[in-house]
Amino acid sequence: MNMNYKHKWMQLPRCVVVGHGAMSDLAKVCIELKLGGTAMIVSGKKTGQSFGRLAERVLTDSGYEVHTTTIEQAGDEEIGKVERLCTEVKADFALGVGGGKSIDVAKLASNNLSIPFISVPTAASHDGIVSSRASVNRENRTVSVEAQSPLGVVADTEVIAGGPYRLLAAGCGDIISNYTAVRDWQLAHRLRGDLFSEYASALSLMTAQIITNSAESIKPGLEESAWRVVKALVSSGVAMSIAGSSRPASGSEHKFSHALDEIAPRPALHGEQCGVGTIMMMYLHGGDWKSIKRALSAIGAPTTAHELRIKDDHIIEALLHAHEIRPERYTILSTGLTEQAAVRVAGITGVIT
Repeated sequence: MNMNYKHKWMQLPRCVVVGHGAMSDLAKVCIELKLGGTAMIVSGKKTGQSFGRLAERVLTDSGYEVHTTTIEQAGDEEIGKVERLCTEVKADFALGVGGGKSIDVAKLASNNLSIPFISVPTAASHDGIVSSRASVNRENRTVSVEAQSPLGVVADTEVIAGGPYRLLAAGCGDIISNYTAVRDWQLAHRLRGDLFSEYASALSLMTAQIITNSAESIKPGLEESAWRVVKALVSSGVAMSIAGSSRPASGSEHKFSHALDEIAPRPALHGEQCGVGTIMMMYLHGGDWKSIKRALSAIGAPTTAHELRIKDDHIIEALLHAHEIRPERYTILSTGLTEQAAVRVAGITGVIT
């Protein structure tokens, strides 16, 4: 008798609102989700002065008791501070309003306190706006840790389109990196027997394809571009929730990016580095790296070390040390590259000159 003993636990957002003026629906979302009356808003200094206050006003006008705090970076000290403040005011839920740091800190603090979390991104620079993972700075290294998926996501495309286009382009790089992340995942499944989800991988690849197919139409200042990228980031985050890990959206290209964070004196944006990493990792996988490069160029995202404003030597060093990042996660880089191979892949793909 064949018995299916599979057991799966998935966290998915219950309410996702994406569109023009969506910030005005923030209180409606909280009411719909039947959240308690006391909220804690976590934002950065810049976003706190504008969008944090807007979120506070929308919630206060609907009868919520709102407390706010600002953070400068995503570290354990800031997470602890938010936890203490939430405990002091007896917050029923937390909101991350801003970019990746604000969202990650609110996500982790709420997870540690077992209270709901609402994601309110003001930039579409990476898929952390919807995933159950968070990036934290620990001992001068950015690490990815398990947290919780947001109960709700409110993404105002008017706000996001009005922000720096560089952030939106970086978000595209993070999405496009799904191509090589899935290839690495398939490789780990074949060679190491790692669990693999056809559903999650298909969703992840479809998300990347949406961005590459529409690369020519993603332009600065266009709200339609923000709409397209945010929807793709949401889908990418859902793919990770289905998989129960970041595997569908994080592979060798992310290891390269994290290595670069440690090596380069002034790293570029996460999504920018992942996009460049995807070009090189696709070459190593024997795939169509040229189409990846063309799509990133059309969007206006970096494709070379020069465009990242990072020295060629740092690119090579990151390639040589990338396999040391999360060594338990098997990828095309897991056996390491020789210096000759690193120079070759970076040179052939035009990442270095």
